[in-house]
Amino acid sequence: MKEIKVLGSGCRNCEVTANAIALAAQEAGVQIALQKVTDIAEIMGYGVMSTPGVVVDGELVHAGSVPGPDQVRAWVRD
Repeated sequence: MKEIKVLGSGCRNCEVTANAIALAAQEAGVQIALQKVTDIAEIMGYGVMSTPGVVVDGELVHAGSVPGPDQVRAWVRD
């Protein structure tokens, strides 16, 4: 099971990102552990200066914008 974290303050873009990841996982039939991280210290620990950020299995894979559908599908598949 993949562990995916969405880093951000809970803004609209962060919610859109989290929802897109959940939907992509559901469509792919893949189980994920999706966590929303709003703690600024933890977000900064990943080096994210602009949210939303996405961490997959401990590795920062995206930051600063809403990811595209193809990116999201790749994260839940790989």
